Amino acid sequence: MPDAKQPAAPNPRALARDRIIRPVEGLLKSAGRLSVLSGMLWPVQAGAIAWAVSGWVDGATDPARTLVAAAIFALCGLIRAALDHRAGALLFDAADTTIARERAALIGREARALADAGSASLASLAVQKLPLLQPWITRYHVAMMRVMVLPPLLLVLAFTQSWVVGLTLLVAGPLIPLFMALVGMAAEETSRRQMDEIASMNDMLMDRLAALTDIRLLGATDRAARGFALRAETLRTRTMAVLRIAFLSSTVLELFSALGVALVAVFVGFTLLGEIGFGSWGSPLTLGEGLFLLLIAPEFFQPLRDLSAAWHDRAAGLAVVSELDALDGAERVAMMGEGAAVGPLAGRFDLRCEDACAMLPGRRVAIPDLQVGPGGTLAITGPSGAGKSTTLAAIAGLVPLASGRIGVCGATLGPDTADRWRSRIAFVPQRPHFPDLPLRDWLDPRGMGADPWAALRLADATRIVERLPDGLETHLGESGGGVSGGEARRLMLARAVMAGGDLILADEPTADLDDETAARIIAALARIATSGRAIVVATHDPALAAAMAHKVEVRA
Repeated sequence: MPDAKQPAAPNPRALARDRIIRPVEGLLKSAGRLSVLSGMLWPVQAGAIAWAVSGWVDGATDPARTLVAAAIFALCGLIRAALDHRAGALLFDAADTTIARERAALIGREARALADAGSASLASLAVQKLPLLQPWITRYHVAMMRVMVLPPLLLVLAFTQSWVVGLTLLVAGPLIPLFMALVGMAAEETSRRQMDEIASMNDMLMDRLAALTDIRLLGATDRAARGFALRAETLRTRTMAVLRIAFLSSTVLELFSALGVALVAVFVGFTLLGEIGFGSWGSPLTLGEGLFLLLIAPEFFQPLRDLSAAWHDRAAGLAVVSELDALDGAERVAMMGEGAAVGPLAGRFDLRCEDACAMLPGRRVAIPDLQVGPGGTLAITGPSGAGKSTTLAAIAGLVPLASGRIGVCGATLGPDTADRWRSRIAFVPQRPHFPDLPLRDWLDPRGMGADPWAALRLADATRIVERLPDGLETHLGESGGGVSGGEARRLMLARAVMAGGDLILADEPTADLDDETAARIIAALARIATSGRAIVVATHDPALAAAMAHKVEVRA
């Protein structure tokens, strides 16, 4: 029995249209209609100009004729400005809605289900590449609607005045979309290669920054610099390839449009001089008709030129959607729980890891066996990339286990206990981030309204706040503008204390700090542990590891 026909593979361009364009198609169609209507008013303006000028040449001195022509031109101009303004507003609303939707979906999904993609490539996709959808949305589809309506309309008007002019436009016009399609096929692939190189370079930058201390200790700064230079040169080459295609297509299209307009101008000029006696319908071409043809000829090519420019925007947009689709289909691992704000897990605090192995996209990371009780301190050590940060994430329930068990408060850490367990812990990341909030509100992540000064004293951060211009009402910059790196770490420790709970997880709290500043961080962690909270740190710092009561090593 013959095999049943397999369904055809979906067209990537059709899928991209369904994803990006269809949700805002109503806005795009409305904007397109307004833009087309605006373009249809230009022949009216051109007719008014031709009527007024031909009257002056014929000796008509009635000012009413000039005033009527000026009024028609001005009124149409105001209407066109209003239509274009409204169309632009609709288009940018559509673009902003689409980019916000895709960015929210990307960030929300990656925060809950990790893929094997670097944070730098994700950041470049969210910040650098998603905005490239805006020109595609705001220019391409409106340009397509204008091309479908305005050139045919102007072609019909040209034929009504002169069959030679109409034939000239008819021959020159189709050459533009023909060459645009030929160049566009190369532009799409070139844009995709450029996007890939941007992501690779950002990933490389983040990797080198994370290992900057090791690179300097190993004397590999020159090698790292050569690697950056090579990546930068590759990106330059691919960017120039995109620009070469853009300039090539623009040159070709401008050539054809310029030749078309020039041919119309030559024909009209020689006809009005009496050197050409054919090309019009019956009676010779008049000055008014010639001026009208000269005024509408550039507008015949303008929508085609706009579409040519928007074609490259479309190619860049399709490259971005291709990357989004690839990320959608990537293997990923979801965090435990729902990430909801719930009450704390009941039971006496206790943390145990037994034969645990964290599950990451495409690989597994062994978690060392460990046990921490109330007020206990533990250092997780090991070489870069061995899995120290992954161990902290597994303890927090942010990555699931492939095998083994993590016990928390007498229960097993899993999807049903992860959210309540996270209510009993606080996390101190390696890099500070301060949102646009008063320091008082940022220090109180759970909004309990408690006095922050006790937590600031434990973290040795009272003087930091006292010298700020507005004290607890100060808004620090995103990266802690106004405080040093060590001061930002102590403020983060105070915030972790304010969050309450029984366990503080700290990722490299003394990294990149001088000995004196690192010693203050270590002393603050010791005071916090004395207050009854358990401390688990991931660190390369021998002094910090020595200050903890216990130490386990993660092996690559």
